[in-house]
Amino acid sequence: MAKLTAPDGHRVPTQWNDTEVGYPTDPCLHELVEEQVRRTPDAIAVVSDERTVRYAELDREANRLAHRLRAAGVGAESVVGVCLHRGVDLVVALLGVLKAGGAYLPVDPDQPADRIRYLLTDSKATTVLTGPGVDHEPLAAATGTPIRVDDDHRGLPDGDLEPVVGPANAAYVIYTSGSTGRPKGVVVEHRSIVNRVRWMPDARGAESGVVFQKTPFGFDVSVCELFSPLTTGATLVMARPGGHRDPAYLARAVAERQVTSIRFVPSMLRAFLEVLPPGRTSLPSIRQVLCSGEALPADLVAAAHDRLDCEVFNLYGPTEATVEVTSARCLPGEAVTIGRPAANTRTYVVDGELRPVSVGEPGELLLAGIQLARGYLGRPGLTATSFVPDPFADRPGQRMYRTGDQARYRPDGSIEYLGRRDHQVKIRGFRIELGEIESVLGQHPAVRAAVVDVRHGAVGGPQLVGYLLPAGPEPADHRAVRAYLAEQVPEHMVPQSWVTLDDLPLTGSGKIDRRRLPQPAPAGSVTDGAAMAPRTPTEQAVAEVWTEVLGVDRCGIHDDFFDLGGHSLLATQVIALLHERFPVDLPVSAVFEAPTVAELATVLQRAVEERVAGMSESELETMLAQVGRK
Repeated sequence: MAKLTAPDGHRVPTQWNDTEVGYPTDPCLHELVEEQVRRTPDAIAVVSDERTVRYAELDREANRLAHRLRAAGVGAESVVGVCLHRGVDLVVALLGVLKAGGAYLPVDPDQPADRIRYLLTDSKATTVLTGPGVDHEPLAAATGTPIRVDDDHRGLPDGDLEPVVGPANAAYVIYTSGSTGRPKGVVVEHRSIVNRVRWMPDARGAESGVVFQKTPFGFDVSVCELFSPLTTGATLVMARPGGHRDPAYLARAVAERQVTSIRFVPSMLRAFLEVLPPGRTSLPSIRQVLCSGEALPADLVAAAHDRLDCEVFNLYGPTEATVEVTSARCLPGEAVTIGRPAANTRTYVVDGELRPVSVGEPGELLLAGIQLARGYLGRPGLTATSFVPDPFADRPGQRMYRTGDQARYRPDGSIEYLGRRDHQVKIRGFRIELGEIESVLGQHPAVRAAVVDVRHGAVGGPQLVGYLLPAGPEPADHRAVRAYLAEQVPEHMVPQSWVTLDDLPLTGSGKIDRRRLPQPAPAGSVTDGAAMAPRTPTEQAVAEVWTEVLGVDRCGIHDDFFDLGGHSLLATQVIALLHERFPVDLPVSAVFEAPTVAELATVLQRAVEERVAGMSESELETMLAQVGRK
């Protein structure tokens, strides 16, 4: 492919990723897995805390489920909801949907019921797969009686089904945050995800060996975590439900399962490294760490190399371009970039008129090639706006995706990411349209108008702040508004701080001037002088941990962790520090279920008492000695 030429005559390094890779056939995603089953039927495919399955067994279970789905009317372009907790059944369900010919729709069972109903209704899901521990009410309301993956399907055939889909059919639909107030579904075809799944192992040797699956499956990065290992003969280790939030658990699981490849959002990688014992290579099995979802700082690259002594890759890509389209191997002391494009992918950096800019000049990053998604489900207008004709392609009919990201080419041809051009943000790896949150807040009866913005707090990195104009003379109750929002959007979309305003600052053209939005008050200020002090040693310990993690001067026993600026990543730090003081392992979910000092102290005290009650005298003496040394 010919080089583009910028207006000043400089050659622009816009090209295929070395050469256009022609794969020998065009299979569907599940057919790649079936090929691997035939190569290594007896190899271990998936491991969870509950059970282990080999490739042949996984294939038979998925085939039986696929026959059940096919009998229920699932076929090409059918959308099938999958609402399951992480485990072997989740892998069986996703593979079964693909084998039946459908496109799977991940539905996180921990999301608010209203959001679950919306996803299933908006996608026109044919049916939904579910299992133990899932609330079936919102599922049944949208699709009728769900099909349980753990039902006995042994009477059904376990051989491969007659193919009904090809590379151009939909493989999955993943919903992303939408600026209009509702999430939008991105439709990805088999040929796009097959290119992505094949590219990374071919180009980097990554996603092989023993791969840890911990990304929530509603996040598109999970697609590669789940399927890349199963196309290379690797073993897929499933983290326990909720385990992705707990760095101490992750470290133990990596050591126990001898994980060789693991993926992190950079902020979680930092938390993971902090819980490792002193010294280098405390987890020698890890050969590669893959980072994506947010900017990767150079100091974190150095820390990962120092503590883990492994390869570190930085990957970039929006859901609309099938997980990731660029990668870079990162070394200590070198600039961190998002690297070069994937096989069969083109990248452009352009100005406002979609003209290529010179090397070193900033512009909007555009993507093209086989990995582009089909578009937004049921939204042709939005699809046409975001996926535009590619005037630089050497074949007619090609499209480009406008990412909205700022970038520039470096002299060596790698791409440097410079941030967003709009009001889309990344918080702890989750892509968020601020307009979606603002739209929901505006529906609260006590709120006349709302703006959400990002501020960098003293702890925990970037945080969402909600600015509210009350509908009446009295300020809106921040806790009531927060609870209202939490019933409709995921936890990562709920602001950590709130500010009541009399008026919104405006620019001369009448737009909101985000630069003039005030900084929120320090998180600890929600506690007044009459707040109740800790009454027991356990409450005192919890309060001390909260003040350290949240960066506040003090907190009362009835203060809410999330009202003080807490979020899931900070909750993992709370659990890790409490584990240093008490001989119990609380799950991170305990902070969500008991969000005040008093409530969490009660849970902690009960856990300690239960552990002590089951100990022998010698075990108790050993435990007390260890606690005394901490």
